[in-house]
Amino acid sequence: MNASTIISKVWGFCTTLRDDGVGYGDYLEQLTYLIFLKMAAEYAGPPYKRDVGIPDRYNWQSLKARRGAELEAHYIDLLRELGTRPGMLGKIFTKAQNKIQDPAKLSRLIAMVDEEQWVVMGADVKGDIYEGLLERNAEDTKSGAGQYFTPRALIRAMVECVRPEPGKTIADPACGTGGFFLAAYDFITHSGNYHLDKAQKAFLKHETFHGHEIVANTRRLCLMNLFLHNIGEIDGEGMISSQDALVAASTRSYDYVLANPPFGKKSSMSFTNEDGEADTEELTYNRQDFWATTSNKQLNFVQHIRTMLKTTGRAAVVVPDNVLFEGGAGETIRKQLLKTTDLHTILRLPTGVFYAQGVKANVIFFDNRVASPDPWTREVWYYDYRTNVHHTLKKKPMRFEDLADFVACYNPSNRHKRKPTWDADTNPEGRWRRFGYEELVARDKTSLDVFWLKDKTLTDLDNLPEPDDLAAEIIENLEAGLNSFREVLAGLGKP
Repeated sequence: MNASTIISKVWGFCTTLRDDGVGYGDYLEQLTYLIFLKMAAEYAGPPYKRDVGIPDRYNWQSLKARRGAELEAHYIDLLRELGTRPGMLGKIFTKAQNKIQDPAKLSRLIAMVDEEQWVVMGADVKGDIYEGLLERNAEDTKSGAGQYFTPRALIRAMVECVRPEPGKTIADPACGTGGFFLAAYDFITHSGNYHLDKAQKAFLKHETFHGHEIVANTRRLCLMNLFLHNIGEIDGEGMISSQDALVAASTRSYDYVLANPPFGKKSSMSFTNEDGEADTEELTYNRQDFWATTSNKQLNFVQHIRTMLKTTGRAAVVVPDNVLFEGGAGETIRKQLLKTTDLHTILRLPTGVFYAQGVKANVIFFDNRVASPDPWTREVWYYDYRTNVHHTLKKKPMRFEDLADFVACYNPSNRHKRKPTWDADTNPEGRWRRFGYEELVARDKTSLDVFWLKDKTLTDLDNLPEPDDLAAEIIENLEAGLNSFREVLAGLGKP
């Protein structure tokens, strides 16, 4: 049975459960628990004979042997007990709860998982199954799951530009469901890029990837996603930390950081005040290795990512527009980033490509450098894939092919031999243009929020988007404006 057939079967059962109030995310969680238990059972048998740490009373057979209320009670007990175990087992089952209240449907789900032999199934097949389910879950905008799912076309383009090498480490301080890790894994294992020896394959499986994800449900999905793609071991420790990456400096440095830190301008924590009411408080991270102290989450992630890199390390990071133009701490951080790293490329993205609405984002590419009295950045190359570009998630989603021209302009094989497509006289519509360091630092607040193409939406009536696409874009712009107003409102009256 191929991946698409299994996805269809697995997702078809979700439709049945939705009538009982089980959402996509809850369903995917239960699948994660059950697939893990089934694979543990397969590993316990021949020829593997591996002890994953699951007691016999909580093994796969113990679920298959029960029905009705006895099954429900046993499943709840199993989830609670396995969540206390060490290693990857405990991380998968941390805070696990049963969300399927009908024992008959739980039994049917167990039977469906039991039909497949997951260990012998190719990593590409079971990986595609899980990725397909994650993407469908992200499409459920009401659940908010989309904020943990970066469009795979964008991730692939970023990885194609960075071209990670075997035997090097890759980190993501807010890894969500692991999309960057999987794209890097696919790139490194592709025969057209590298031919891996035994030691390189072992390093890729056990040592390459290091992530942080503070949301327990998302972290478990990430661990399972990696595991199903043959990254890590079922009886290993797991390479995803539950700690807030911003709290302290990284204990080690990495060759690459690929990341899309969570959107939302302010870092905050929730607590109960003296009146017993829920309240929030802005978080600032007072770190000696940061250039500026701020509650702006994205600016903190940019600073943190720079500190994570080796002096030869390279980063590609998705950031919202405010990182490019915000004053105060933002200006300080941009000046330091231009000075201490080679911030060589910025990709400007259109709205309509993320599951979180109203997001105006960019990808910044920078290479870390050793300390120097002179700025490392000489010029920044911009690719404007926003002006006059229209995407919608359902009818016209962004594909990798849409970013192929950017990847070609980036020139991953030798980015020092780039050629602009923009020319004031011969091609004023060119999307690929460079700006010198002195030109950028002379801008107000060292703003990197640069555009040069004319918006044709209001002037070229013959090439207007379809009405529904235009309406979707208007909604995206309104959402972006509302988000900005909310941030301003949140900051009013704050010192």
